[in-house]
Amino acid sequence: MSSKARALCMIPGPVEMAEGVLAANSTPATAHTDPAFAEAFGQVLEGLRTVVGTRDGQPFVIAGSGTLGWDQAAANLIEEGDAVLVLSNGYFGEGLADCMETYGARVTRLRAAPGQRATAAEVAQALAAQAYKAVTVSQVDTSTGVLADVQGVCEAVRAHSPQTLVIVDGVCATAAERLYFDAWGVDVVITASQKALGAPPGVSVVVASQRALDVVAARKTRVPAYYASWARWLPVMRSYEARAPKYFATPCVQAIFALNESLRGILADGIELVFAAHERTAARVRAAVAAWGLKTVAAEPALCSNAMTAVWLPESIAAADLLPRLRARGIVAAGGILAGHAHRYFRLGHMGISATRPNGNVDAMLAAAAAALEECGHQIPSSSTSSSSSSGRASPPRL
Repeated sequence: MSSKARALCMIPGPVEMAEGVLAANSTPATAHTDPAFAEAFGQVLEGLRTVVGTRDGQPFVIAGSGTLGWDQAAANLIEEGDAVLVLSNGYFGEGLADCMETYGARVTRLRAAPGQRATAAEVAQALAAQAYKAVTVSQVDTSTGVLADVQGVCEAVRAHSPQTLVIVDGVCATAAERLYFDAWGVDVVITASQKALGAPPGVSVVVASQRALDVVAARKTRVPAYYASWARWLPVMRSYEARAPKYFATPCVQAIFALNESLRGILADGIELVFAAHERTAARVRAAVAAWGLKTVAAEPALCSNAMTAVWLPESIAAADLLPRLRARGIVAAGGILAGHAHRYFRLGHMGISATRPNGNVDAMLAAAAAALEECGHQIPSSSTSSSSSSGRASPPRL
């Protein structure tokens, strides 16, 4: 790789971005009251409903990271002493549990072993044993690449505890994994701009059902937050959707311009074709991992995310050995973050335009990973090395 060449960012977010998105993020200073910004903000709010599959869910688009979405859900929906069931598939499930406890929740953790997920039957059993204000689930835990069964969780809640709210952490899933907010009965989706939504970091995105908003309105205590309070943001969101700027806190103008540009591309393709493109790309990555003689952290194909893949390393190789060799070949990948296992695996992101456009990003990532593994001493059959970057290339929804 030339010293001047830019490495591809193939971690589980932030992701590579389209040129139009980069351009939108580089516009001159613009007032948050500018009609052009009001139009872009309104389009973002409307577009997000299409992406998550809701007609009347309320998006909240606020400057901040995906973690701010945790605070929004906990601060607005949870009161001191409320029972919350947290399904934990890894690092981020544990983090969401901690956030809920910060706002006074009595949290029960339903933990899965590394590479596994809680089943709908286990969720049903937990709901039968105790009443919960909410159940939370990370659709993709970025630490493991395990895909949760959100539809099954929603079905279990409807069958056994219909008053329980379903809160989905979709930060590493939204616009890559199938989710049908209204049809499945989701109450909150938490996500962020920098993953499959294909925009720069800096925008916290939450979509709340009308039922969730009713829960907030019926609180017995004040929301224990200022910036994260939906009561303060709801008039702002409704006003911008009507193309009438309203102030509470300064919005991240350029980041919202960029998010709108990315959403335009997603919606022009059609969200179903975007889902399908991610599925094809992920299948190709998993086939390459198998050809390398390695295994995904997710224990079986049905548990594998379409947005990212976590890969167990051979016993003789640590993540610290592999990652610099990938970087030298122009690919930035991520190490593990699961407690007690971080050095034993690495993570590859394949979402956004890397999954949906014929740009060669995934080909380059797979070829570099195979070469780096071999340089670390792992033997890969030559046929596997050559085929992993070319077989089954994902067809983009549009050119």
